[in-house]
This record gives sequence, structure tokens and C-alpha cells, in this order.
Amino acid sequence: MTTMRPDAALTRDEIIARNLEVVQEHFHNENPDDVDKAIALYAPEISWEAPNRGLVYTDHGKVREGYLGIFRTLQFHSLTSLRRFATENFVFDDAIADVTVVGDEMPNLPFPVGTRVSARIVHCFELKDGKITKEIAYEMWREDGGPLVNDAIPPGSPVEHFPEPGNAEG
Repeated sequence: MTTMRPDAALTRDEIIARNLEVVQEHFHNENPDDVDKAIALYAPEISWEAPNRGLVYTDHGKVREGYLGIFRTLQFHSLTSLRRFATENFVFDDAIADVTVVGDEMPNLPFPVGTRVSARIVHCFELKDGKITKEIAYEMWREDGGPLVNDAIPPGSPVEHFPEPGNAEG
């Protein structure tokens, strides 16, 4: 990865490609074992927001605690990637997560333990010089099978399935 070179030393296409690569690596490391690798992709002046839950964190340690709370609260079944694109400063990502609430460590999560949820999650990342300076996660929580679960899914959207607890196959 070319994260050490400043944006000014890259072409527009190189910056965009790097921004997409940084966000892909960030998402890849959003798990309990690799969360520190995901956080290492943040700039020192990070701002992490979840507006639908009223959260804004500007400290790497608070962001880490927030992720660990997510991992202890949600069991992910699948993630459908709808679209992702970038500019020189931003990456937009739109996805649907099929999850079950299994804990209570996500502040202001609108569903109780045991609820199966379809979450439309739209991320807006701001990047500079190969580091994430802002991450905003717009989370739209809908009870699975409810009337609000009505998404236009582009044909061919990739779906990632996650192993169920106790089942390495997934």
C-alpha cells in the first residue's frame, strides 16, 4: 500500500485507488482479532460518528471500545455490498447487514437482545494522505422481515456470509 506518500505526490487516480484500498483494508480488519489494524488506518485527528445513535468519538481508544462493543453486541450473518466509490477525499460505501442482537454494549441501539435485524449501513469516509480522518456510519436499523426492509439491491451485489457460532463453515 502507498499510504506513506502524501496525496500531493500522487495522481488523482492513484489517490482514489489508495482511498478504496484503505477502506477495504479497514473493513477487512473490523473484527475482534484485528481491530487494532483497522484503527491504525485512522489519522491522529480521527472523528468517528454514528449519528442515528448520537455518537461522536474523537479518541482512538474510544473508537476501539466502540468496536469491541459492536463485536459483543451483534452476531453477523451476512453482509451485502451494494456500492462503493471514491473521490480524492471521500469513500462512500452502502451495504446491508443481516445481524442478530446478542448483547447490550452498543449505546442507543434501538432493538433488544434476541432481535434479528436488517441494518442498512451507509459509510462516508474522509481521507487525507492515505489515512482516514473521518468515518460516519449512517445506521438504519429495521426489524428483519418488517415493512421497512425494502431495498433496491443491484444485480450481482456480492454477499459475504459469516460463520455461525460453533460452525466454522458459516
